[in-house]
Amino acid sequence: MTIKKEDLRIVFMGTPEFAVESLKTLVENDYNVVGVVTAADKPAGRGQKIKTSPVKDYAVAQGIKLLQPEKLKAVSFLTELADLKAHLQVIVAFRMLPEVVWKMPALGTFNLHGSLLPQYRGAAPINWAVINGEKETGVTTFFLQHEIDTGHIIEQRKMPIGPNDTAGIVHDKMMVLGAQLVLETVNKICKGKVETKAQDQFVGLEEVLKPAPKIFKEDCKINWHEPIEQVHNKIRGLSPYPTAYTEIINPKGKKTGLKIFETQILHNSEKPFGTIYSDNKSSVFIAGNGGTLALHLLQLAGKKRMTAKEFLNGFKNLNDYKLDL
Repeated sequence: MTIKKEDLRIVFMGTPEFAVESLKTLVENDYNVVGVVTAADKPAGRGQKIKTSPVKDYAVAQGIKLLQPEKLKAVSFLTELADLKAHLQVIVAFRMLPEVVWKMPALGTFNLHGSLLPQYRGAAPINWAVINGEKETGVTTFFLQHEIDTGHIIEQRKMPIGPNDTAGIVHDKMMVLGAQLVLETVNKICKGKVETKAQDQFVGLEEVLKPAPKIFKEDCKINWHEPIEQVHNKIRGLSPYPTAYTEIINPKGKKTGLKIFETQILHNSEKPFGTIYSDNKSSVFIAGNGGTLALHLLQLAGKKRMTAKEFLNGFKNLNDYKLDL
């Protein structure tokens, strides 16, 4: 089935900043986005001010019809969605959809996922790819079906992961690459040139599939007994959010949380394993398993994020502390 670009009616569903780039790319390439579905407004922060999603902010600025359902199976929402008469739905970083929603448009519903499916199915593909030390990741568009992240693949694009790239760096690069892939996918659908493949065709005979489940606070605590490369990968894979952390202990035995955002591996280990120390000027170090980590960006509990030099300006007695192992 082919359809003229100007006649194609698209509903876009997404919530965070990652999704805005894809929506913006469709709008700026003159596609007819007739509606946007995003998360409901909610209170956030200490003052509990109402927070709106980045996708909502962009949609409102562009004057696009906006839907913010609490429940995706609510009759009122389904009626409003059907009234938009969309031919195609595009999903980028949104909730799991019920079948009644993703089956609604004649041309289907496709999703942009932040990995080379079927690898890293799940909620946190960027984080886990970096945590696992992958040198490459990518983006995938696929049509939705019943099981999450399992639909037939439309297109994929690869991208490298640098040895010191954080999840935040990969996120920002992937956001742009993903938007380009969304545009290419919509172009193909519009021209009736889509050929999909089942995900099992992308798996080698002895390839093991790696999951990307949601990350919880207990997953973020650093295990210093792991090889130094794994610790470094975990820190960058959780940076800037939800952030890897450890605890340091003062001479009186009191523990204080320490978030770590950016590190560098130094393979010399001059200090005993588990020692946290500094040069009292501009560098903080932790002697780990197989090497030393230089901590470049960190945050003490109750304080703001700062460089190692800024940290040491207000923390003169670090060498008296121990690492909680």
